[in-house]
This record gives sequence, C-alpha cells and structure tokens, in this order.
Amino acid sequence: MTPKMPNCSFILFLIIFQAVAASSLTNETDYEALIAFRGQITSDPSNALSSWNGSIHFCNWNGVTCGKKHQRVTALELPSLKLAGTLPPHIGNLTFLRMLNIFENGFSGILPEEIGRLTRLQTLSLDNNSFEGELPRNLTNCADLSHMGLGGNNFHGSIPEGLGSLIKLAVLWLYTNQFTGKIPPSLGNLSALTDLALAKNHIEGDIPPQLGQLSKLTHLRLQLNDLSGPIPPSLYNISSIVMFAVGGNNLSGSLPSDLFLTLPKLQGLYLGINMLSGPVPSSITNASELVVIVLSSNAFTGPMPTDLGGLKKLQSLFLGGNLLGTEQGDDLRFLTSLNNCTDLRAVWGNYNNLKGTIPDSVTNFSTTFTLLALHENFISGAIPSRIGNLVNLEWLTLYDNMLTGRIPDSIGELSKLQLFSIGLNNISGVIPSSIGNMTSIIYFFVLRNMLEGAIPSSIGNCAHLSEVDFSQNHLVGNVPEQLFGLSLVSIEAAQNNLTGPIPYRIGKLVNLQNLDLSENNMSGEIPSTIGDSVVLQWLYLQGNHFSGTIPPSMSNLKGIAFLDLSRNNFSGQIPGFFADRPFIQNLNLSFNMFEGEVPNRGVFQNLSVVSVTGNSKLCGGPLGLQLPKCIEAAPKKGHKSQSRMTALAIGISVSIFLLLTGVIISARFFYRSSRSVREETVTSLTEDRHLKLSYMELSQATDGFSLANKIGEGSFGVVYKGILPSSEQTVAVKVLKLQERGARKSFMAECEALRNIRHRNLVKTITCCSTLDSQGGDFMALVFEFMENGSLEKWLHAVPNEAGGSETDMTLGLLQRLNIAIDVGNALEYLHHHGQTPIVHCDLKPSNVLLDSEFTAYVSDFGLAKFLMGDQASGRTETSSIGIRGTIGYVAPEYGVGGEVSTKGDVYSFGILLLELFTGKRPTAMFSGDFGLHEFVERSLPHGLDQVLDPLLRLKDVQGNLHECLVSIQRVGLMCSAAQPNERMDISKAAVELQKARSILLRGKTGRESCVLDI
Repeated sequence: MTPKMPNCSFILFLIIFQAVAASSLTNETDYEALIAFRGQITSDPSNALSSWNGSIHFCNWNGVTCGKKHQRVTALELPSLKLAGTLPPHIGNLTFLRMLNIFENGFSGILPEEIGRLTRLQTLSLDNNSFEGELPRNLTNCADLSHMGLGGNNFHGSIPEGLGSLIKLAVLWLYTNQFTGKIPPSLGNLSALTDLALAKNHIEGDIPPQLGQLSKLTHLRLQLNDLSGPIPPSLYNISSIVMFAVGGNNLSGSLPSDLFLTLPKLQGLYLGINMLSGPVPSSITNASELVVIVLSSNAFTGPMPTDLGGLKKLQSLFLGGNLLGTEQGDDLRFLTSLNNCTDLRAVWGNYNNLKGTIPDSVTNFSTTFTLLALHENFISGAIPSRIGNLVNLEWLTLYDNMLTGRIPDSIGELSKLQLFSIGLNNISGVIPSSIGNMTSIIYFFVLRNMLEGAIPSSIGNCAHLSEVDFSQNHLVGNVPEQLFGLSLVSIEAAQNNLTGPIPYRIGKLVNLQNLDLSENNMSGEIPSTIGDSVVLQWLYLQGNHFSGTIPPSMSNLKGIAFLDLSRNNFSGQIPGFFADRPFIQNLNLSFNMFEGEVPNRGVFQNLSVVSVTGNSKLCGGPLGLQLPKCIEAAPKKGHKSQSRMTALAIGISVSIFLLLTGVIISARFFYRSSRSVREETVTSLTEDRHLKLSYMELSQATDGFSLANKIGEGSFGVVYKGILPSSEQTVAVKVLKLQERGARKSFMAECEALRNIRHRNLVKTITCCSTLDSQGGDFMALVFEFMENGSLEKWLHAVPNEAGGSETDMTLGLLQRLNIAIDVGNALEYLHHHGQTPIVHCDLKPSNVLLDSEFTAYVSDFGLAKFLMGDQASGRTETSSIGIRGTIGYVAPEYGVGGEVSTKGDVYSFGILLLELFTGKRPTAMFSGDFGLHEFVERSLPHGLDQVLDPLLRLKDVQGNLHECLVSIQRVGLMCSAAQPNERMDISKAAVELQKARSILLRGKTGRESCVLDI
C-alpha cells in the first residue's frame, strides 16, 4: 500500500510554529536563565557583570556570545574573575550553549542535574572553583562534549562509568578533587582522548588495562591517588604518550626492559613515591625526548645505566630514596655521560646505596646546572677540585657519606650557591677563605668532619647567610666578629677548640634564634648587647671558661626556651627574671660559682626544667632543689657608730637633694625656651626619614595605574607594580579605595603600625603618600618593597600549567613551606612580644604573606592592625561590638560573637594558615561530615597523615622520624587553631617547635634524632 503523504499546509504550519517558539525562547528563556545566573552571584569584585542589565541586549553582556541566526546564547565565558556564588538549575535552559567557561572563580555548591540538558555543549570548563557533591550521571547526555574540565574542586563519589560513552571527549580533567572508587574501564572507549587527568584524588584499585586502547593519548596523569598493583603493560604501547605520571600511589612490580623503546615521544616520566622495584631499564639511553624523569622513593636496585648521553633534552633526574648501587662500587659513572645533556639542571641521587667517588667530569656539566644532591650514600673520595666550574650551582648537598680530602678553594667561585651541606663526612683541612665570595649562600653546614684552622673572617661577606653549623670539628681561634654583622638566624659551632670571647657585636643579630658555642675553650663575659637579640630561643654556652655575672639585659630575651650555662665560671646571683620566662624548657646553671638565694617561683618550681647542681654558695629556692636555707645577716658589733654613719649619710643625701632641686628649677627655664625648637627638629627628622613621592611620580611609575601593572586587590586598596623614575627601583604601590567605607581608617592604622615596627619578616615600607590626584580628589597610597614571588596564596592555590603536570610547577616544597611558616611565626612573635606596644595583625592569611625572590616570607597589610594597651595585651577576651575583624576562614571564633581583639586571634589565624600550608586546602573548603579544616586534620592524625598532607608532599609508608616530624608540625597548627583562646599555643612556643623541626629536616638526621616535638 502506498503510504499517505502528509498535508503540505500542515507541515508548513509546524515549521512556522517551531520558528515562533524558538523566537520566543530567544527573548525569554535565555534571558531568564542569565538573570538567574546573575542572581546567584554573591561576589563580583571586578564588576564583571556590571553590563548585565536592561540597558543593552543580553547578547552584548560581558562574557555572553549569541548565535547570529536565532540570537540564542552559544557561549558563556567568565574565567578568572573571582566571581563567587552557585550555579542555578536555570543554566539547563540555555539549550543552544556550546561553551560554558567559568574557570578559576569561587563558585561552590553542587553541579545541577539540569546541566545534562545542554545537548549541544562542547566545552565545559569549571576548573579551580569549589564545586562539591557527585557528578550528575546525566552528563552523558552531552554527547558533543570534547573538553570536560572539572579539576580543582571538591567533587566526591565515584567517577561515572557512563563518561566512557562521550566518544568525542579529547580532554577529561578531574584532577584535584575528592573522587573515590576505581577508574572506570569504560574510559578506554574514549578513542579521541588526548589528555586524561585524574591526579590528586583518592582513587584506588588497579589501573584498568583498557586505558591502553587510548591510541591518541598524549598526557596520562594518575599521580597522587591510592592506586595499587602493577602498571598495565598495555600503557607502555601508547606511542603518542608525552607525559606519563603515576607517582604518589602504591604501584608495584618492575619496569619492562624495552620501556623507552615503545614510548618514543616521552618527555616526562613521573613514577616517584610508589613501590616499584627491579633495575632501571637500560633502554633509557634511547629516550631522546625525555625532559624530566622521576624515579624517587621506590625500591629500584642495581646500577644506573651509564650511557645517558643520548638524553639531549634532559633537565631533571630524580633518583633519590631507592636502593641503587652495587657491591663493586663505582656507581657514579653514569654522571659522566650527563655531560652531553646541555639543558641539565638538577640531579637527585640521595638516600641510595651509591658507592665510589664523584667523577671530576661533573664539573663539566651544563651552565644551566643548579642542583646536585648525593647525600646519605656511601660515596668516598674527595669533592672534585674544579667544583667551582659549576658557576650557576645553587644547591650542593653531600652530607652523610664517607668523603675525605679538603674543601676545594674553587668553592668560592660558586657565587650563586645557596645551600652547602657536607656534614657527617671525614673532610679535613681548613675552611678556605674563598667562601667569602659565596655571596648568595644561605645555609652553610660543615658539621661532624675533621676541619681545622680558624673560621675565615671573609665569611662576613656572605650577606645572605642565615644558618651556619661548624659543630664537631677541630676548629681553633676566635669566632670571627664579622660573622655577627650578618642577619643570621642560627650559629652552631659546638665541640671545637674555639677560644676568645663572644663578640660584642652579637646585639646586631636581631633575628638570631639559636646560638650554640658549647664545649669549646671560650672565655670572657656574656656581652650586655646580647639583650638586643630579642628573638633568641636557644643559647648553649656550656663547657667553656666563661665568667662574670649574667647581664641584666638578658631580661629582654622574652622567648628564651633553652639556656645552658653549665660547667663555666659564672658568678653572682641568679637573676629573678628567669622565673618569669614561661617558655623555658631547659635552664641549666649547674657547676658554676653562683651564690645567694635561688628564686622560689615560676619556672624554678619545675624541677624537671631547672638544674643548679654544683653551685656551693646557693641557698633557698624550692625544697626539691635540696639547697640550704638562706641565713639572714646578723647586726655587726659597733652598731652605734654604724648609726652615726647612717645619720651622716642621711644628712649628706638631704643636702644633695636640695642642691639638685635648685638645678632642676633653673633647668626648667632653659627647657621651656628651647622646647619649640627641639620639637620642630624632631618633627623634621621624622618627616625626612622616608622618601617623599608625589602623585605624579607614582602615576608615572605605574604607567598611570594601568591594569597591566595591577598585581592585587583587597577590600580597601588596589596594588600596582611600579618603577620609581628617580631610582628605577621596582616597588609595589597600594592605592587606597577612598570611596570604600573604612578605607581612610585602614590607611591611618597601617601607617601607624608600620611606623612602629621593623623586622626582617615584615614587609618594608618605602614611604606613604597623602595628597591630591590630577583631578583634585583625595589620594592616599603606601609604597612597599616589591616581592618577586608574589603572595603565598598564589603558590598554594595556583592554577597548574597543565592539569596535574609537572610536580614542581608553581609548587612549594616541604622545606620551603616550613621556612615560610617559621618566617610568619617570627613576624607575629615580634608583633606580639617585642614591640613597644603589642600589635595584633587581625588579618593574617596567605594573600597577606608575600614572598621575595628567595622565598623568604613577609607579613603585609596592616590595615586592620590594632595596638593593645594595658591588660588587653594579656590575651584575655571580653564582649565587644567591633564585629568580625579579619577574613572568613581565618578569623578567630570569638570575634564572631563579639570577643575583644587579642594576640590569641592572630595565633588562631596562624594555626589555620599552617594547616593550609601543609594540606593545600583552603579553610573555606567543604569537608565531608560538615567538618572544617581543623577538624579534618585532627580526625586524620596520626595514622591518616597521607590523607591530610597536600598530595604534592604526601609520602607513602614513611615511618619513624620524618613521619613524626610531619605529624608534629600538623599538631602545632591544631594547637594554635584551638576553638578556645586559652587553649591555643603561644606564638613563641609555636615558632620554637617549628624551628626544631626545620633543624632536624635540614640536617637529614633520619634515625639519629627524635622529632617528637614538645607539644
């Protein structure tokens, strides 16, 4: 039967009806969806949506693109605008949408199910927001998707099996979330996939062999999960692979011998922190495209292939923490072949079983070479004499080996060297005076060797030197005075044969925290200037020939924690101010010649802390010290004549008093006549202390305050990078937003705070400017030193160049993070305890911590700072109407209920910042079970350390000392961020504990020293 044809008029009617319907949707549905989107925005600091109003058609709104034919929205692009809010269900009504890009904002909440209605969607870019919940299963309806970017959020649950049906997907980024479960084998069906990024989640189980079907894959990123089992051989057959990253898991097995033959395009191989074993494949010599190879923290054995000259593009070779080495020795021959790698920058061979000598050929490495780490091996022989050829070397760590010979004179040619660590070897001879040419050196560690001679005075040229350790050598002579003209944090020279006194210039070391001169032959008195080193925490002088009394200026050492003066010749009374030092954990005054009464209060009541044994003339004190009672002096014979002398003394005193009164009265006339002149002089000096800059000069420096020079923005100001025309100095200019309520008050508060403080970890103010702008309006600005590495915020929460790509891109290492925490702690400790008046910062957070070129941290932005007067400084809290003072997530809980500002509030913010430093998680992130960051860390320690640490730092199956150190650091953060102010650790105590952890980690004393901190 011939089918009946439909009526043509009816078909025409349907076409017209659909066109009319589409037209109505253009004017209503898309508009309403965009309005709903705007209505869910809670923060728009850059006014990106200011054009979203009825004055222009919505197709002309910022970030909106419409199709020309139907005027339907085809793209919504609002990336990197710091928008905050949620994504409304109405987004599903934009049915013509092909691109949704809100990358790097502050969106939160769940991803609405309605997004599955966007069947035309090709690009979904939601990376680096705070979305949560499970992925909508109906995302599989978006069959045209080619780019799905959901990384850097808080999505949880399992990865939907149905994603394997999106056969047009070329990019699938789910990195840095909370996904659990297994990798769906169905992902192997994504034949167009080029980039698969599942890094930094909690995915477990085996890697599906089906992923080997992804013949176009170039980037495979599965690192930092809980994957186990062997790496499927099928993955080694994807010849298109450029980056192969599976580090930070529990993968086992060995590598195939032909690995580098089947992956000819491989540039980055990241296998670190697993349980892989067996030899390193000899086929590595054919990997001509390799740039980075990471094999560290596994169980690889045997020799390293010796012919690596074919790796022409190699930049970094990470081999540390394995079992590499042979019984025969000569295990470092592979280094010679690296001379052909003209881009080589770093070689890590530490924590292995490498034997043999360091070949002289390493001195011929590329001029790009910056780091050589061979510590904790069994390396013998001498340091190559021509080591100075490596002119760009920044790190040289050879400690804990069996090295002999001398420190080469050529070491002084390493003008860019920052870390020199050769401790725990058998190196002899003198320390060459050429070290004075190492002008970039920060850490100089030569402890536990057989060095002799004097410490060269040329060390005074090392202006950036922060820590030195000369301990346990055979050094003689005086401690050079030039050493005390630097900005040192730690000086250790214990167990040598040093003589002479402590240099009087010690007071110039205002940042000195640790001084250990114990077990030497030094003499003289403790200089009174030691009181100027107000942040000193460890002072070890035991086992010398020091004499004299304890200077009263030591009462300025408010944060002293460990003081050992035992086995010297000190005399006089024990000062009472020691009793008032709440942070003292060890006070050893034994075997001296102290006399008189021992204080019977404070720290002296704690017998486990104080020792005064071997001072025969002491009396009194707590009963536990078992000292004799003090005997009151009896009146002497001839008391009548003594009374006469007393009367005579009184008469003389009265006469002197009357004479002085006359002098004072006369002086008052001179004072009044000269007072106005003197005040003018003081004012002038104050005004001239800082550079004076006009509005025009600042405008010229910042190219008219152009957006191209804008580097940051806060509640009350915008920060620009500028170059001062007069001196060509690069500066940061903070221009106050005077239209904002409270901006003027913030400016005055910041000026007042910065006028009263000075510390190496507080941002340096160049000048302030309060004048009129070119339009005659008020203008206020602060000019600071420019910090090359920007804010800590940028480094903790940076957008990766590639999703989960290089583990070193924009990533801070463990030691860097700990150094930053200590720097910030030192700054707060100074503000709270060592200024004329205690200062509370009130807004400590990563964006207010700036990093210079060497990653030294500086606390900035004192716009909310408050000076404490009287009993406010004690840290107590009272009801107040000030409201919340600070930033949500970092502000202390008591501020939210009207608590008075106190130093305890800063300690809370510091604790949260410390937890954020080591977890990589914002305090405003959402954690399962409605927990906050504090509770998330607290419930995971100590056994869930790997679940707490930032995955880029996570160490699998680490036992002993390092595990204890990391747990203890986290506990410092927990104790600082306790809910109740009186339960929080004092900032001085926190800084002490973190300093101890750094001291142990820097020296690499694994297994030699306990890292259970005193918390």
